[in-house]
Amino acid sequence: MGILRTVSDTALLDDLRQAVGAAPGDAAVRTDPASLALAASDLWTTGHPPLAVVRPTTAEAVAAVIRVAGAHGCGVIPRGGGLSYTEGYVPPHERTVSIDLAGLNRILTLAPEDLSITVEAGTSWRQIDAALRPHQLRLPFFGTVSGAAATVGGGLSQGAVFFGSARYGTAADQVLGLQVALANGRLLQTGCEAVQAAAGRPLLRGNGPDLTGLFLHDCGAFGIKTAASFRLMEVPAAEGYAAFAFADLAAASKALSAIARAGIAEEAYVLDPATTGAVDLPIGAALRTGFTLLRATPGLANRLTLLADVARGGQRPVPVGAWALHLVAAGRSAAAVSADLARGRQIARGCAGREVAATIARVARAERFQSLDAVLDAGGERWAAINCKLNHSAVPAMLAAFDAFLHKHRAALDGRGITVTRLATALGPQAFSFEVVYHWRDSWLPLHAAALSPARRASLKEPPADPDARRLVAELREATMALFRDQGAVSNQLGRSYPFLETLEPDTAALLRDLKQLLDPQGIMNPGVLGLGGVSRASPPQNSRPQAKDSGS
Repeated sequence: MGILRTVSDTALLDDLRQAVGAAPGDAAVRTDPASLALAASDLWTTGHPPLAVVRPTTAEAVAAVIRVAGAHGCGVIPRGGGLSYTEGYVPPHERTVSIDLAGLNRILTLAPEDLSITVEAGTSWRQIDAALRPHQLRLPFFGTVSGAAATVGGGLSQGAVFFGSARYGTAADQVLGLQVALANGRLLQTGCEAVQAAAGRPLLRGNGPDLTGLFLHDCGAFGIKTAASFRLMEVPAAEGYAAFAFADLAAASKALSAIARAGIAEEAYVLDPATTGAVDLPIGAALRTGFTLLRATPGLANRLTLLADVARGGQRPVPVGAWALHLVAAGRSAAAVSADLARGRQIARGCAGREVAATIARVARAERFQSLDAVLDAGGERWAAINCKLNHSAVPAMLAAFDAFLHKHRAALDGRGITVTRLATALGPQAFSFEVVYHWRDSWLPLHAAALSPARRASLKEPPADPDARRLVAELREATMALFRDQGAVSNQLGRSYPFLETLEPDTAALLRDLKQLLDPQGIMNPGVLGLGGVSRASPPQNSRPQAKDSGS
């Protein structure tokens, strides 16, 4: 055990160990520099190392850790899979305790007849998918691309989207109720499970006023989610895929909006030319992908169709320089899926789209929840994303405004070797999600190296630090968020990166401040997140890996 800074820190660690039932040296309470550095960084930036990283294994232990931290004047920071880039779990000051929720990873109840499931907050989307498959069930929204490690708690705090989102929306839209650990160390139940006689039986969120929404997309500002109940659905009997190439993003986005409004796809997304080029398949990978797709495709006729589609697409299913719209349709029968795809083709053709092989959408579905190597680009470059949600009618003006923004900053971007890609996604029938990603060569943060597979890590050489490029990316991120705000767009992945409280109507903001004061009078629950708690938004990211002030076993 290393030397701690103060006697009070020693007492804090003793009390934390008691709260989780850990002996000295137990990994349930960690103070070693590597663990503290990892807890202090996300995929975008590094904050202050916490005093300790605690991994409880029960909801009661989470509540006990909160009580202990509050008694010692420390903030508590919840952390799930860690695959975030909005500073949501990056400690804003040193007197914090990071609560690693990976120890709460159990499926508590599965009720196939009632089409509901209750899981702990540290459960990954891949775990849920695997548990439901034998029952021919799934979540309507069933995970993020990073769902091998991304957790329920993180997804509900940060607006998780992707698989199923074009038809069913976000992860939060599927929630029936939550269990939340509050700042006073008590556990709160929301939804119908809060009714004493109905405890443990999720049914509806609403039984009178719905408290669930207060704890969604909040990054733990009001409480730490320890469990969540979700609605389920039967796995669709049939799936189908289509892809279309467009000359520009405006045309592809027009088709995407029309497809979203028509409700004919479970996933619908547009990749830009650079992103599509990055998923070219070498021969060996193409063969492995082909076998994966064949195993996942039932029926000889379907497999022959698949082989013809992949052969037609070759190693580059989308023409060079094209914007590509990818669709996944699903339904009760092949005829229903065929009808949905026919409508998609009609819409795409009406927007000057040309059909191409649907290999990318097939691969995304067949190989979902794979490795986390995408935390870095192909050559080991870093990336930083900013997203917003807007009405379909507002999309043309947004795209034009961002094109003008890029043109204004083109010389600066080129001068620092920074490239920009864009992603558009349908989010239910009403919402269009627009994401901008900045890419540049720079030294890595602790989470980058920790998330890479061993083979990928061995194949990459970390680039040298480029603080000037990083500083420019930070400035452009801020300017991009301001542009989004000026266009009337919103985000549900807020953390500390996006302005929130200051963007609200005054009465709404005042009510949230009052609720924060009522639920967390000491301001210990993820202080500063959402602009609440009296701690300012985090400063621009630092390159140097933080050195822990305390060392430990």
